[in-house]
Amino acid sequence: MADERGGTCWKNAIEEFFEAESCMHRSRGHCMTMGTASTMASMVEALGMGLPTNAAIPAVDARRSVLAQEVGFRIVQMVKDDVTMSKILTRKAFENAIKINAAIGGSTNAVIHLIALAGRIGVDLTLDDWDKLGTDMSCLVNLQPSGKYLMEELYYAGGLPVVIKEIAHLLHKDALTVSGKTIWENCKDAVNYNDDVIRTLKNPLRSNAGIAVLRGNLCPDGAVIKPSAASPHLLKHSGKAVVFEDFEDFNRKIDDESLEIDENNIMVMKNCGPKGYPGLAEVGNMPLPPKILRKGITDMVRVSDGRMSGTAYGTCVLHVSPEAAAGGPLALVQNGDMIHLDVPSRKLHLDVSDEELKRRKAKWTPPKPPLNRGYVKLYVDHVLQADKGADLDFLVGGSGAPIPRDNH
Repeated sequence: MADERGGTCWKNAIEEFFEAESCMHRSRGHCMTMGTASTMASMVEALGMGLPTNAAIPAVDARRSVLAQEVGFRIVQMVKDDVTMSKILTRKAFENAIKINAAIGGSTNAVIHLIALAGRIGVDLTLDDWDKLGTDMSCLVNLQPSGKYLMEELYYAGGLPVVIKEIAHLLHKDALTVSGKTIWENCKDAVNYNDDVIRTLKNPLRSNAGIAVLRGNLCPDGAVIKPSAASPHLLKHSGKAVVFEDFEDFNRKIDDESLEIDENNIMVMKNCGPKGYPGLAEVGNMPLPPKILRKGITDMVRVSDGRMSGTAYGTCVLHVSPEAAAGGPLALVQNGDMIHLDVPSRKLHLDVSDEELKRRKAKWTPPKPPLNRGYVKLYVDHVLQADKGADLDFLVGGSGAPIPRDNH
């Protein structure tokens, strides 16, 4: 046998690594799990902005090309019939989408995207709507990261129309879609070809699995968590904070064996929100310290003002608002502060007195943005907080599609 560092074993390990990597994606253009891409594809269909089955067809399946051709015919007719986005993206459509997102175990990123989209079209949609409409919905789709199957299997089981049909009695069945029919007319004849991939309400993957909205003195304007991707035993947990001031600070410290942390602590990362990163980066799922992983521990409570990928798994509290860079209470958390997470009660509490927080706030100075000119300054000055969709404030409200004046 050759030396493991430079010979046959090392070569085989590299080959196995690249083989595993190449198998991690189904094909070009296809998110294999219920990550953000698949979630938002599902949201497009749920909102009525995509033709039935569009959300889940694999990119290399010939039926994708067939549907694309149907879209071409349909869009021409929509123009003739004056079917505009504002006629489809109604309050009813967004309420349907929130419930469907819960039923598919969708990404927390859908919260931000749908609130921003609603803001653009002029529909009043808030975090409270997510908590009121989606929290009690069961997760029916057995896909990773919440379950075990992959996205193509959702399509072969019948696709999103099967999910919609199963929960149709909880939806606005008369919501109009781009097909020219209602959402109910689109799905009423759907057939479930695999009831382990798409479960029924009587046999869900997880009950009450919709995205939960948390409130408390650590997140006055809200924060979110995805219970279907969290460890059940951590949904109610108290622990001392281990604080990382930003993503760079996290990277510097997380592999340090001398870092004072154990599985009972709560990891806190600041300055990853809309203004702080800037751009609200997908870093909220903070990888665990190696010394914790070596114990066989795979999850800890993590709190940040950032986002996380829809493919990520863990008890991650995200989108804390206001963010640290905007002077939210998250900016004032110190190592050793006790934090209480209680998802069933929708609470996230920092066990520090109001007087102490005022003292800390008086000493706090906002971080400087990476640039103080150009688009970065425009963005930092005008971006809304995560609970408002992290859109630019001057883009909120429907504006239509004005015809430009001649310029020659």
